[in-house]
Amino acid sequence: MVERHPPAVLFSRAHIEPPTALLEWLEAARIPVVAAGTPDELMGIALRGRPRLAVFDLRDGERALSALRRLKSDSYTGIVPALMLVANAKEFEVAFQAGADEILMRADTDAIFDRRLDMLLRRSDRDVFVHPSTRLPGTIAIEAEMQRRLDAGERFAACYADLDHFKEFNDRYSYYDGDRVIRLLSILLHDLVKGICGERGFVGHIGGDDFIFLIPSDLIAETCGEIVTTFDTLIPYQYSEQDRHAGYFFGKDRRGQLHRVPLMTLSIGVVTTERRTLTRAAQMSHLVTEMKGYAKTLSGSVYSVDRRADGPAEGSHTPQRAPRAISIVDE
Repeated sequence: MVERHPPAVLFSRAHIEPPTALLEWLEAARIPVVAAGTPDELMGIALRGRPRLAVFDLRDGERALSALRRLKSDSYTGIVPALMLVANAKEFEVAFQAGADEILMRADTDAIFDRRLDMLLRRSDRDVFVHPSTRLPGTIAIEAEMQRRLDAGERFAACYADLDHFKEFNDRYSYYDGDRVIRLLSILLHDLVKGICGERGFVGHIGGDDFIFLIPSDLIAETCGEIVTTFDTLIPYQYSEQDRHAGYFFGKDRRGQLHRVPLMTLSIGVVTTERRTLTRAAQMSHLVTEMKGYAKTLSGSVYSVDRRADGPAEGSHTPQRAPRAISIVDE
């Protein structure tokens, strides 16, 4: 089955032919080409789905510059990498000011086209696949790394970290303080996972206060134990002195009733490849999400490791055993 790629959009009038080097590069990269003759057509294509690339030609003059500015002014379509073709060095600055991500002269060699376009897409993928707040790899990169390790037959663990009582913290303080806590957690996870596991560790950010990290199976206790201990040391200082000394604050539930809200804790669900035959990232994601939910039923900052082996064949009604877990609770 041939892999389908998002298209490259060529914005130009019909009589303006794109450089042969560009068309050959698109063909070699198996990127289909669609034409957009008007700015409305361009935006319609970009809004329906993220094109792999948008190409403009300064022979179109202000029309090309206006279409480029419009593409880049929208937060959804602005992430589409935009290439502007120019005739000389004088036009570089004009294209740059309009928002082009890459600028090439139409007369450049095939080698220059190949290298510069490869780098353009590489930069674009890097920007899209990371979370904008923490700069950690996002969902697409997490699934790809998980699948890579499964395909390679590595013995590793997927760990799902989630904050407890984070929403109440946001409600009492502010979203700014909430973002500060998320950035603190992202740094803590990255530094400890990389510090303990080196290049064998991977940390990704799903979104909000949800993180996934992948580590060698033999380093679960050391890594997760250090994470929950360090978290519990640092998190009280994110509260006011009064709340920190009390160990809680009063917050309202959905019915408007006051109740005690404890300081934030960290729950980590862990699934390994030790006792299971996992072939797809989706399988592992489902299991580690289940274990994260189980960890959140326990008190304090805790990590819980799934000790179950592969169950009966799919479709059997034999009940699964409850997760057996290793839980470390900071007293």
